Amino acid sequence: MADEELIAALRDADAVRYGEFELSHGGTSDYYVDKYVFETNPDCLALIAEAFAGKLAELGEDGTKLAGVALGAVPLVAVTSVETGTPYVIARKQQKEYGTANLVEGDLIDGEEVVILEDIATTGQSAVDAAEALREAGAEVSRVLVVVDREEGAAENLADHGLELSSLVTATELLAAEE
Repeated sequence: MADEELIAALRDADAVRYGEFELSHGGTSDYYVDKYVFETNPDCLALIAEAFAGKLAELGEDGTKLAGVALGAVPLVAVTSVETGTPYVIARKQQKEYGTANLVEGDLIDGEEVVILEDIATTGQSAVDAAEALREAGAEVSRVLVVVDREEGAAENLADHGLELSSLVTATELLAAEE
């Protein structure tokens, strides 16, 4: 069951918009969940951190290192790190061409178990890419936690790459609350 307080906070922040929107994977949708609205709202961030901490404990993943996908999931992983006292790393979408040129930023020990935190899952491809980068850096990755699962194939795509998807809220739950 979704956290009703979190759903109410997402709605109050106007994070769900209706119209015609192009999504990052190229498809279109008649609704859009604006991650930048909820990721810049302190009330939403506090509730997300609390919910992620609870979900991590429920799944037996509390204490497991966290990873956030740059740029969108960085605020989420940062507040969850503070909430749980768990260190995190950042998985970049592409290598930068200066400095260390790392795909994974932060301290990662070879063989360390990592849970990826993400904002919204549609196809799940950005989480798959992050998992591959983390695995190449030596991490063990088997789980992705998202704020909103749009229920458009992410769970299946992630499963094809050895990753289990868990969400705080599904699109069905979020949109039902809008009615």
